Amino acid sequence: MKVLLLKDVYKLGRAGDVKRVADGFGRNYLLPQGLAVLATAGAIKQSEHIRTKANEQRSLLNKEMDVIAKRVDGTYVTFSARASETGKLYGSITTQMIAEALSSKTGVEISRRQIDSQPVRVLGTYKVTVRLTVDLIPHVIVIVHREGEQPVLPETAATAAA
Repeated sequence: MKVLLLKDVYKLGRAGDVKRVADGFGRNYLLPQGLAVLATAGAIKQSEHIRTKANEQRSLLNKEMDVIAKRVDGTYVTFSARASETGKLYGSITTQMIAEALSSKTGVEISRRQIDSQPVRVLGTYKVTVRLTVDLIPHVIVIVHREGEQPVLPETAATAAA
């Protein structure tokens, strides 16, 4: 099925693009959500108008979110967890937990759906991306350490190496 995107769709395309998608994805998700329309001849003629309008909205949104992106980028959050001797966690650190910790630390409301990561199941330091907009994707450092031990923070690791 060919569709004309009305809005930016993550991992598919930007508004105004004509894309070929699976019938079920188009029929059950894109069309009912108002993210796309069928790519008819009349709709394709409007694609340039849709593209320019979306670019204007995207630039306004990027200006607003740029302040938030600067606040979030490079932030680190730490989690203490019970783990085996091999470093495997008894449980996992989920995107919901990361979003809550990040929201409380930065004061910016972040949804778990904006966190691009699989659940963390091993001790260590991870670089996780936060999708604010299609263009703004700041990185957050997630540190998972064993309960009862001190976490190795990025500042202390840099000074210890020097």
